Amino acid sequence: MARAASRQLERYRQAVILRDGSTLCLRPIEPGDFERVQSLFYRMSPHSIYLRYHHVVTHMSQEEAKRYSTVDYHDTFALVGIVGSGEEERIVAVGRYAQLPREHAAEVAFEVEDAYQGKGIGTHLLEQLAAIARENGFRTFEAEVLAENEDMMRVFSDSGFQVVRELEGGINQVVLPLTLTPAFEERSAERERTAAIASLRAFLNPRSIAVIGASQREGTAGNMLFRNLLREGFTGAVYPINPKTEVVASIRTYPTVLDVPHEVDMAIIAVPATAVNQVVEQCGRKGVRGAVVISAGFGESGDDGAAMEHKVLETARSYGMRLVGPNCFGIINTSPQISMNATFSALFPPRGRVGLCTQSGALGIAILEYAQGMDIGLSTFVSIGNRADVSSNDLLQYWYEDPDTDVILLYLESFGNPRRFSRIARTVAESKPVVAIKSGRTPAGSRAAASHTGALASADVASDALFKQAGMIRVDTMEELFDIANLLSHQPLPRGRRVVILTNGGGPAILTADACAARGLEVPPLSEKTHSQLKGLLPPNAGLANPIDMTADASVEQYRKAMETLAQDEDTDIVIVIFIPIFAPVDAVADCVREMAPLFREQGKTLLASFISARKTCIQADSDETYSVPCFTFPESAAASLSRACEYSEWLERPKGRTTSLKGISRKKAEQLVTQALERSPARPLWLDGQSVNQLLECYGIVTAPVRYAATAAEAMKAARKVGFPVAVKLLSDTIVHKTEVGGVVLNLVSGRKVEQAFTQIEERLVGMGRRDEMQGVTVQRMVPGGVEVIVGVTQDPSFGPLTLFGAGGIHAELFKDVTFRIHPLTNVDAREMVRAVKVYQLLAGWRGAEPSDIEAVEELLLRVSAMEEDLPQIAELDLNPVKVLGRASGYVVVDARVMLA
Repeated sequence: MARAASRQLERYRQAVILRDGSTLCLRPIEPGDFERVQSLFYRMSPHSIYLRYHHVVTHMSQEEAKRYSTVDYHDTFALVGIVGSGEEERIVAVGRYAQLPREHAAEVAFEVEDAYQGKGIGTHLLEQLAAIARENGFRTFEAEVLAENEDMMRVFSDSGFQVVRELEGGINQVVLPLTLTPAFEERSAERERTAAIASLRAFLNPRSIAVIGASQREGTAGNMLFRNLLREGFTGAVYPINPKTEVVASIRTYPTVLDVPHEVDMAIIAVPATAVNQVVEQCGRKGVRGAVVISAGFGESGDDGAAMEHKVLETARSYGMRLVGPNCFGIINTSPQISMNATFSALFPPRGRVGLCTQSGALGIAILEYAQGMDIGLSTFVSIGNRADVSSNDLLQYWYEDPDTDVILLYLESFGNPRRFSRIARTVAESKPVVAIKSGRTPAGSRAAASHTGALASADVASDALFKQAGMIRVDTMEELFDIANLLSHQPLPRGRRVVILTNGGGPAILTADACAARGLEVPPLSEKTHSQLKGLLPPNAGLANPIDMTADASVEQYRKAMETLAQDEDTDIVIVIFIPIFAPVDAVADCVREMAPLFREQGKTLLASFISARKTCIQADSDETYSVPCFTFPESAAASLSRACEYSEWLERPKGRTTSLKGISRKKAEQLVTQALERSPARPLWLDGQSVNQLLECYGIVTAPVRYAATAAEAMKAARKVGFPVAVKLLSDTIVHKTEVGGVVLNLVSGRKVEQAFTQIEERLVGMGRRDEMQGVTVQRMVPGGVEVIVGVTQDPSFGPLTLFGAGGIHAELFKDVTFRIHPLTNVDAREMVRAVKVYQLLAGWRGAEPSDIEAVEELLLRVSAMEEDLPQIAELDLNPVKVLGRASGYVVVDARVMLA
């Protein structure tokens, strides 16, 4: 029990990023903290003590400190902010709540050491204590705050919670409902973003860098890192650290970072893994704000390495320092004001407006080489390696407000905190495109699943759902990553999907048209006006359909006139200019495209080129390189990039969605039902019995077919007569998932005798299989005529949490796999898109003249299932299959349902 309690408290330990970019460890207070609490009291100024205790206090006895440090972790709870480690660990802040006589209310109070005030520590303590208090059943915090304590009142008012206060006798009586509000979520995200940006300035905009492990020996990481900083002319100070040599690259070294006589913003560490923790500790003592650990041999190498990595991170956090890596490739900032190549690659990409993050250090050199070969300019490049601390989440926050970055590229191998990533990425994608390549798409094997939903949730569906909901552009290869970056960083987003292809070769044009059509782009006929204009400009033998084939002997002037006409065409969103070097010179056609590009920009049209067999990646169209025409070797690549750009453009225009408030939900009854079921049975996971499943669905207003339960053939016959014929008889079993596979479903029974025969038939089949003991009986349902069969489900992903499924249902659900997933919780827009994302939607909408189904009812069903999962996290898997969707305005009926608790 003690170990379990310790694990429970351990989850409340976390590092938070403060307003100034430093970090602070928060953890539950412990009885042994009394001396640290006492020490905090004596370090606080008399004014701070007066504001905290409302009168002058000059002494805290050991007994008072011990009492203050003792909590029961339910009625009273306290979090402390700590700095340092081991014997040097000290408490710099305390936040505490204690239950009041009023039900569900607790008094809350804070104290922060003077030197640490103004960094947002009080706000972090309030957020974390509020979350813990909610878990323990508290609904409000109350506090008494002196009227002159404006800082404390600002903590409450800026938190985003709804604050009620009343001034009595110079004291503010504050009441804080702990219900999360949209304002709280918004302000919390804003605080998080501000802190993340501040913390990353030490890495991306440092004034001074220490290279720890700088070496004279060529070919070593320390040598290359130091020389690359010098070669690219880093605008700050660089200090080589090496106790074994006096000079590196003609610059005097220092034995340790502590010996550097000036401030150091960032340390790049390239020493053996076993020495890293000591070096990080020295950096902390020096006041270094950020450490980049190049060294390998940590979490990627096994359990021992993971333990070392954890220790290094703890050390960094104890000094308020952030960490990139370990096992990373380094950092680049191409801004002339920084000019920093803090990697061990001599390649320095051209300046551009693309921010790139890679989780793979090994791919770092290849990525830089490819970017340089494609002439893709970067603003910044960060290799996060094992992402022990700084992750893609932090970088997204930084690039969101970085004026030098317009497009964000991510190479990801895993997600640190998928829910946080999804929230941040969605916010960023509303302003800047985020393009990601996620490795590990193909599962090594299918997991054994206890439900249809679980079986359909392959290894990659959660990632795909995350990208879709967050509005991110997902690609499959590095080539596609840079292709789309080339398009997005140089051209406006397509306003629509209408493409016109202008070419001097019919074959490539047909390939392009086919590629566009295959990816959902439109290649419509030209308008009469445009057709007429082109007819007067181009040779008589030119093809004036779409694609426009000007034939092999097309001149540069004909390209110019045709492009000018298409730029003015109101029925065109995108123009792809294809050129095969036959008669006209490549450079002349490129100059023509360059000349016409501003006209397309004025009209808000997207312009691409494909100079087949002539290597060009971009045609610069203005002097500052912010607007150019991407040039693809093969037009199919252009079509692929355009398709993804169109999807992103449409995502930006769609309604943002909201979680809706649903009527007819009995949450307390549902919670009691689940709690009682778990208390009755020790089995984990636990399948709810059929009657409990129906009651649970009824609590959430989910419509089910009337059902009765029977343990014998005679009971089944009586149940059928009460339900009304025709009926379906189905096996009732907690262990047999796919009833049809064991002959456990018999349909359209029209008499009591046939119902008895069906019961006996199911029983005999199970006896023959040696599985009779798995049969609890049967369910008897009245047949639901007509309708389209769909499946709705929930499964738990170990990283992403609840996933909601929708698709074609019935016995063929797993065969056709016509399904889509979304990450919980669902908005009304998510539900609408899910229904329309699968092929079965065509049946719901009325295939070939059939009566349309009640699609709105299905969307509401998805939202009700999402609400159930929100309220009942004990639901591990849920299957509603089949759900029969009836005609317009007729609703749906859940015919079969299973719920597993864990």
